[in-house]
Amino acid sequence: MQGARAPRDQGQSPGRMSALGRSSVILLTYVLAAIELTCLFMQFSVVPYLSRKLGLDSIAFGYLQTTFGVLQLLGGPVFGRIQCPAILAALATLLGAVLSFTCIPASTKGAKTDAQAPLPGGPRASVFDLKAIASLLRLPDVPRIFLVKVASNFPTGLFMVMFSIISMDFFQLEAAQAGYLMSFFGLLQMVTQGLVIGQLSSHFSEEALLRASVLVFIVVGLAMAWMSSVFHFCLLVPGLVFSLCALNVVTDSMLTKAVSSSDTGTMLGLCASVQPLLRTLGPTVGGLLYRSFGVPVFGHVQVAINTLVLLVLWRKPMPQRKDKVR
Repeated sequence: MQGARAPRDQGQSPGRMSALGRSSVILLTYVLAAIELTCLFMQFSVVPYLSRKLGLDSIAFGYLQTTFGVLQLLGGPVFGRIQCPAILAALATLLGAVLSFTCIPASTKGAKTDAQAPLPGGPRASVFDLKAIASLLRLPDVPRIFLVKVASNFPTGLFMVMFSIISMDFFQLEAAQAGYLMSFFGLLQMVTQGLVIGQLSSHFSEEALLRASVLVFIVVGLAMAWMSSVFHFCLLVPGLVFSLCALNVVTDSMLTKAVSSSDTGTMLGLCASVQPLLRTLGPTVGGLLYRSFGVPVFGHVQVAINTLVLLVLWRKPMPQRKDKVR
């Protein structure tokens, strides 16, 4: 029996991965992503308190946030076009760790490293070809889906960029308490995106989930306008997390289906550039709104923008495709 099976096994495509191997790769990817995001949000929760200790005011902290957003915005679309972004990220992270331990004093933060990945052989356009990247945004249905993604994310992005300041000034939280709150937010996001959205996507269409996420954004915005304590915010977090996860998963799915398989990485890079875009514009716009009108203004902006988005979705539905959100 073994001798009969050997020729068939040898005839399989070498690029085909077994179900067990695929599951192992997916599990490893989740573990690596969890480690990276855990370290990233550890820094996010500490930086505002450290910046205040070092004498930075809200404007200087906004510049710091803007710098981070600009670097993400520039890197996302470009590195989405490379075969090997994970290897490049690992090397850059290792280099960053070495530089942190050898060159950075204990009282300062971070270093910027510039890295380029070697281009694969063959007649392929450069990964830095911005025209090729921008051409994807002119494909049918892509501009409208991308605009919905950016517009719906914008109000929440403003609030989350300013959240570190709000947690100190409005909620009066200490560093440890703010860390607990961010852990709660992250845990809820992991459960919602990993379990809830997957179950809902098997029963509802992408269009229905997209409309639901925008509608919940509006409800959360109304409640946020009347929010007065951290307890109220905790009550709002489940709805906020659901809307964020559903919106991003559905729009990412729609956008990647709208392009060829060879352009999937580029489109994912463009999708990933939305958050850096918000981090680039958010500190300036959010800081101005917060200083002029206080926390309720974020709820008002949430309601106004997502009401317009919902009207657009109802007047002209998104294109329906056979496969659903994965």
